[in-house]
Amino acid sequence: MFFTCNLAFTINFESAKDYRGTSRGYEISVVDLATLIIFGVMLLKPKFKIKLFPPGSLIYGIYLGLSILSIQNSANTMYSWFEVLKMIKMFLFYMVWYNYFIDFGQIRKIIKIMPLLIVYMFMMVVYQWRMGVYQPTGPFTHQNSLAMYVMTIGAVFLSALLEIKMNSFRTLYVTGVFGLCCLIEVLTLSRAGVACYAGACTLVVFFSFLIKFRPRKVAIFMTMFLVAMGGLLFYANSIYERFMYAPESSLESRKNLATSAINMANDKDCGIGLNNFGIKVNAEYPYSKHFLPEGFKEGLVESVYLMIAAETGWFNMYVYIFMISYFYIMNLVNIRRYRRSKLVYLPIGLAGGLAAIFAQSYLEWVLKQAPNFYQLMLFFAMIAAMAGFYKDYAKLSGEERLALEAGINNF
Repeated sequence: MFFTCNLAFTINFESAKDYRGTSRGYEISVVDLATLIIFGVMLLKPKFKIKLFPPGSLIYGIYLGLSILSIQNSANTMYSWFEVLKMIKMFLFYMVWYNYFIDFGQIRKIIKIMPLLIVYMFMMVVYQWRMGVYQPTGPFTHQNSLAMYVMTIGAVFLSALLEIKMNSFRTLYVTGVFGLCCLIEVLTLSRAGVACYAGACTLVVFFSFLIKFRPRKVAIFMTMFLVAMGGLLFYANSIYERFMYAPESSLESRKNLATSAINMANDKDCGIGLNNFGIKVNAEYPYSKHFLPEGFKEGLVESVYLMIAAETGWFNMYVYIFMISYFYIMNLVNIRRYRRSKLVYLPIGLAGGLAAIFAQSYLEWVLKQAPNFYQLMLFFAMIAAMAGFYKDYAKLSGEERLALEAGINNF
């Protein structure tokens, strides 16, 4: 879990560190090695019944297959295989987590580790902020990656605060974790991150009130709202300057790169080649003639959806959208199934956080970066696992359910 947000210990074979693309080498990280080790251990443990192709595997396989098909149009096939290796690693990561989550107790172990990640990232952000770093990035390469990574964790802990009645100490603890997530989002000054995180929290409150309206939830919401307003007023100048005085060239560049991506997607049914956008956006290719006839060097379209369409074709973009919708709808079904259980806090939190991630992905391509890709697949594994063991949960008696839920307060 720790190394999903810190890829310092990564080996790049055949590295292309100067290339501006979604993958820059055949990367093997501590996360990948740990995934293989855990998979090997699970094979030796009888309690783990390994399912090599968990829910969503077919859709992911089609997405991967169409991505590989696009390599026939690549200007540099090695760059494409960089990305293929990453996509295979992500599926392995998802498959191992899915099989590890044999019950909610296993999921809770991961949730209990998340506050440590938040504290670590917050300390890095504060240090960078004090050192004068404008828009601190924490352990990530860009502030938008940090903002995306934190928002779903914050949404999960906000949901826990609303759905689970805890003692004073645990309430303070969970509130503190959620508060740190909010501070990180504000300190990054990521426009997309701040806006999408606000949307994530709004969705969490909406789903929580939809499940059951309680005066306690209203009190928590009002307190949270007042504290949030105080925090926004404290950083009002920085936020105002970031939103109102962002360079016009940035917006113009986004529009131009989006047009280049559309030109690429329209040119070839299979796209211009996986992880080749950074090559074919240049002046020697025809896709960017509308704004820079010569002298332009590299650049990436900011939308992950347009990136997929440009590199692998419109159809594959729709496959990708179908894939993420498949897991999101599965999560909404989990909300309905667990609506009378304390376990509902997790699908509610994921509903808010994932919606924010998918919205930010329209504005940023960071979901293709390894840390955020790892996290997304982890959440997909949680969703699929909860959908899988609902049948066993539904068979439990009232007393057995109470016994199962008794440990949920233990954050």
